[in-house]
Parts: sequence; C-alpha cells; structure tokens
Amino acid sequence: MRISEIAALVGVTTRAVRHYHHLGLLPEPARLANGYRQYSVRDAVALARIRRLTELGLGLDEVRDVIADDAGHELAEVLGELDADLARQEAEIRTRRARLAALLTRAADGRLTADDELSPELADFFAELGPQDDNSAMAAKDRELLALLETAAPPEERGRLVAAMRSMAAAPGAAERARRVYALLDDLADADPADSRVETAARALADCLPPDLAAQIPAGAEAAADQGVLKAFFADFARAQAEAVRRAMQKIGTTESTETTESTETPERPGTMTDTTEGKRE
Repeated sequence: MRISEIAALVGVTTRAVRHYHHLGLLPEPARLANGYRQYSVRDAVALARIRRLTELGLGLDEVRDVIADDAGHELAEVLGELDADLARQEAEIRTRRARLAALLTRAADGRLTADDELSPELADFFAELGPQDDNSAMAAKDRELLALLETAAPPEERGRLVAAMRSMAAAPGAAERARRVYALLDDLADADPADSRVETAARALADCLPPDLAAQIPAGAEAAADQGVLKAFFADFARAQAEAVRRAMQKIGTTESTETTESTETPERPGTMTDTTEGKRE
C-alpha cells in the first residue's frame, strides 16, 4: 500500500501518517526501488491502534508510552487518569448547566441583571449588600474591582476571598464605614495628591479592610508599583485617589509586618506591639 492508501484505509490524513513517523509512533516501512514507502497490513494495524488511542483522548506522548508497554500496564494507568479527568469535566459541565438553567429562569422572569454574570457566591454577596449607591462612582468601581479579583483568583482562593468579604460586611458598622470610605475617595476625584484629605481617606480605607485580606497585601507593595498589573490598577484612579489607595496598602503592609515581627519575640515587654503599631499609624 502507498501512504495515501493506508491513510484512507485507517481514516487519517497522509500528513498524520508522516507526523507519526517523525515522532516514532509508527515505524518507517521499507521503500521500493522508486523511493515510495510500501506499507503492509501490519503497518495498517499499528496505525489503526494509534487512531483508537488518540480518539480515547490520549496525547501522542501517552500513545508512545502505551505502545512501548507490551504488558498493557501503562495503558491501564493512562486510561484511569483519562477517566478521572473526564469525570471532572463532566462534573464541571453539570455545574455550569445548572447555573445556566438558573440564569435562563431569571431571564424568563425579567430579573436578569449584570450581577448574575458573576459567580453565585459573589452575586449573593452583592445581593446581601443591597442596591448599589448610584451617586458614588467609587462604590461602582469597588464592585468592578471585587469582580475582577474574584475572577482572576485561582479557584482554590475564591472561596477564601468571598469569605473574607462576607466577614468584613458582617462586622458592626461595616456599611457605614464603607460609605464613608467611598465618600472620602469620591471627594478626591479632582484633588491634588498632596491634599491633606488623602491621608484621611488612606487611614479610613486601611481600617476598613478585614485582617485576613490585609495579610495578603505585602509590606513592599510600593516597591511593586512598577509591575504592570499594579501600575494599571493605580492608573484606574484619579491621582489623589491612587495616592490614598497606595498609602492604605503601605499602612496595611507595615502593620502586618510589625505584628508578625512582634509575635516571634518573647513576651517580655507587654504592650510593645500596640505601641509600635500606633507609632506606625501616626
């Protein structure tokens, strides 16, 4: 058989056959005097096996391992891993379809909003916060940034992030503190970064964040300002607002660093950590 004939027989392309030769999956057959490859039935059997394995979902590297393992142990292991991966994908598809069904129901009832595009956890959190303050540009920006953080976070971190936000929202006086921070930052929209109100807003913002979120902000946040993502983050604010946010990050990082250092020392000086922390904030 010529290469076109074996390819047609097995149901693959001649390009695929040549690629399998290149990777060593299919041995090169003998060539005729005119230089053409001459394939046998054995070659067709081997090529058909490669096709079956790839149709099961195996990658070509895995196909090579399976072909090299005559006892079949490698095939059993690879198939087990493949089945587990398919089961995971199947579960994810069921979860996505259930969410789509809920969204379609809300759409049919005329209740679909932009918040419904978010994860169920974040959508529920925003629902608990109540209607957005349409008079505050910073309140709208805050929701957008929270949605961005939650979307960009690794799956294993999303639950922790939403839990931290819920903890912050559930604290006594949290809503009032949030509204005050929004108002302070909104007032800085046209202000100069040297405005004295910047420090007031920075302190209020730093005090508003929950400890478990604050712990994730490094003490050297300012040093990372040249990083593309952080630079774009600050650029999304007015200059005075960006300065207030930057100072808040510095305050949180400094406080966290101080508390970590003090917690490793022997407790021979009561009140030192408090005194140091207060000194950092003054």
